[in-house]
Order: sequence, then structure tokens, then C-alpha cells
Amino acid sequence: MAKTEVKAHILEQPITRSGISWEQFIHIQQAFADLPGIRLTYCEGVLEIMPLSKQHEFICHLLGILLGLYFIHQRIRFFPSGAYSQILEGVTEYQSDLSYSFDQDKDIPDLCIEVVITNSRMDKLRKYQLRGVPEVWFWQDGQIKVYSLVEGNYQLREKSGLLPDLDLVFLCACLQQDDPLQASLQFQTQISSN
Repeated sequence: MAKTEVKAHILEQPITRSGISWEQFIHIQQAFADLPGIRLTYCEGVLEIMPLSKQHEFICHLLGILLGLYFIHQRIRFFPSGAYSQILEGVTEYQSDLSYSFDQDKDIPDLCIEVVITNSRMDKLRKYQLRGVPEVWFWQDGQIKVYSLVEGNYQLREKSGLLPDLDLVFLCACLQQDDPLQASLQFQTQISSN
């Protein structure tokens, strides 16, 4: 089977496998290095191979633009680190879709965000818990769920503890638009009027 056929097959649905050692993960990661549009996540022996669709990338980039507008408008000192690999050697390796540190650049971001298009069988919060990320957002089905780390465990919150004045419902409404310019202008008008 050619590489392009493998890629097309894998892009249809996420694949999850348990009982994978760290060394096996590293070898699998190397085997997938030349295939774009695929993200590998490893956490405590569980490997997930996740396709990245056009819709996923659209939401990620538009969300990054809107949050950037908000940070600038509110004069929030922010350090974006995007989807860089966050590693706890031998235990977990993953990439958030977006990640931010506030006030100063940090090794462990203050906020990590995942855009969830396809369902996963992996415990998505566990990898963040292992690294001690203070707040995690999951965008899924047009909504953002906020999880705050409290005494080592995540608790679902109504709003962000890091960005308490951000209207997440309106942010999600803007993310549903097909036109990024219109969504950005609408969002900018809303935050300017508050």
C-alpha cells in the first residue's frame, strides 16, 4: 500500500491503541514523520493517531485570531506557543491546538486549547493533568468547555478563571461563521463595546 493510500485511510477516523511502550511510540512517531495532517498523542501507554481536517484547521486558526484580538484589546501580555510538542519523557507527549502563557513565557502554558472534531477514546484531560496545565479548553460541537486544575484535578467551570471577562458564548458564535473577516469584525465590535 502506497503512502498516500495509508494517509487517506488513516484520515477517516482516529485510531487508539493501548499497551504501547514509550520506545514503540518513538518508532511509530518516526514512521509517521513524513505524513502531514496527522497528529500523534501518547499518554501512559495509550497511543492516538488523529486526523487533522480542514474544518479543524479553520476553527483553530480563527480561534487564534479572535483570542489575539481579545488579548490586544484587553492589554493582556500573552505568549502563544501554538501546537508545539509538550513532553514528559516516558509518560506523555502531545500537541495542543493552541496554547498560551500569560505575563511571561513559561515552559508549561497557562492555557491549552483543543479543537475536537472527531470523537476520541483517549482521556484528553489526563495528559494536561500530568504536566500541570492550569486551564484547558475543549471546543466541540460549537461550544467551549473550560476545565480548571484544582488541587491536582480538573473541574468543569462555567467560564475561564484566566479570562473571566471573555464571553465564551459569543466567541463560539463567531467561530460558527464561514467568513473569518466578518467573524473578526463582529468579535472586535463586541469586545470594544464592553
